Amino acid sequence: MTDNPKRSDTRRELHEKGTENRVEGQIDDTKGKVREAFGDLTDNRSEQLKGKGEQLKGKIQKKVGEVQQDVAEK
Repeated sequence: MTDNPKRSDTRRELHEKGTENRVEGQIDDTKGKVREAFGDLTDNRSEQLKGKGEQLKGKIQKKVGEVQQDVAEK
């Protein structure tokens, strides 16, 4: 039994979107770590919190990408 071509395209697109989300999430996580470190160095609580927020956003986006890839592979 072969896969429906439309279904294969949808899975491929979902997998690609998952990869994109994982990469963008990692970038946001890293930017957040840098921003938090800057806040630590300058004793700027606002920058520290913004950095933590960016990290959280990145972690969530990475997890969304992982789920998208898992769904695409099933």
